Amino acid sequence: MEDDLIIAKFANENTREEAFNLLLKKYQQKIYWHVRRMVIDHDDADDVVQDVFVKVWRNLEKFREDSQLYTWLYRIATNECITFLNKKKQRQHVSLDEEDSSYLSSTLTASSYFNGDVAQMKLQQALLKLPEKQRLVFNMKYFEDLKYEEISEIVGTSVGALKASYHLAVKKIELFFRSND
Repeated sequence: MEDDLIIAKFANENTREEAFNLLLKKYQQKIYWHVRRMVIDHDDADDVVQDVFVKVWRNLEKFREDSQLYTWLYRIATNECITFLNKKKQRQHVSLDEEDSSYLSSTLTASSYFNGDVAQMKLQQALLKLPEKQRLVFNMKYFEDLKYEEISEIVGTSVGALKASYHLAVKKIELFFRSND
């Protein structure tokens, strides 16, 4: 289903729910994994994804189509992730920076929803050591294979800065793997 058709159907009150269901079918899983890589916990990811699609439902009529629909969705999801992590940080009085990502790491290792092998677990633990912005850029580039220009639209950062963030993230991940062998 093409995005412009989904948007057109959503504009018509008679086909709004059908359009939203099509949008969910097309994007819900992608948005879930984008969110999950940031918040780690399955239940938290479900909550954030629900918040994302509530915002989408409320604001899709206002979508100006000056960007692609999935870019708009990822921007909403990214902002919701950041908001969620900041609230969680405040509630738990835990720093989410490089020095202290232990609570996210323990969530990852305790999760019954994580079924990766040892290498995947180490990669996820390495990612949790990254600053939030580097982790976000790495996830979108590595896992979701987005182009720097698309990531730039989503996070509102220059392509050059994103390339630098990705490069630094890769170096830190390599260092993590070397020091944990």
